Amino acid sequence: MSAGSYYKQSAREGMITLQPSATDLQAFKDFANVVPKAAAAAQRRAINKTLRWLRKEIASAVGREERIAVSAVRQRLRAYPTKGSEGGKLWFGINPIEASRTGRPRQTRTGVSVAGRRYQGAFFKRVYGGRADIWIRTHSKHFDAANYPHSDVGKGGRTGWISESENDSRYPLAKAKVSLDEVRPHFEKWVKRADQRLLEVLRQELNYELQKYLGGIKRV
Repeated sequence: MSAGSYYKQSAREGMITLQPSATDLQAFKDFANVVPKAAAAAQRRAINKTLRWLRKEIASAVGREERIAVSAVRQRLRAYPTKGSEGGKLWFGINPIEASRTGRPRQTRTGVSVAGRRYQGAFFKRVYGGRADIWIRTHSKHFDAANYPHSDVGKGGRTGWISESENDSRYPLAKAKVSLDEVRPHFEKWVKRADQRLLEVLRQELNYELQKYLGGIKRV
């Protein structure tokens, strides 16, 4: 039975013999038998951990750069495994977000302010749906279509939009929203960082599986 590595010395030389012990050799054999399963488990954990890390990183970066509450950005991010659990996806809804969700709206006599943005002539109130939003009447002297992108009345700007379902013939209203178009150029950077992170985490998880079968940690 192998006792592991050993050495011998003589008057003229020393010799080291490197070999696994019987216990370690059996652990290697056991690990080899379960490599496919262990590798798949390591890959699945690495993907899930990387997706959580990426979701946190994107939410923090977008919230900081676009002056949007991180919690609101996080709600736009959805992580889920792909078919066969061999990969994962992170969905990011980059359609305009309601300005009322970017921070804590504050109503004043002249308008509404939120997250450093100012909507003169607007009001914060529940008009449609189950929650309050920031609105402005389209016939208000303070309404400027250029400041409400993705609307039916004009183009340009970055602060809101108009939906036909949110207007009627008597009181046409525009709901303030914030465009997320500025995040589009960052996707390539995020993909590269996620790829690097996945490789790091995958190495850690594979090492975990190896150590588990070599007795480095308690079997689970």
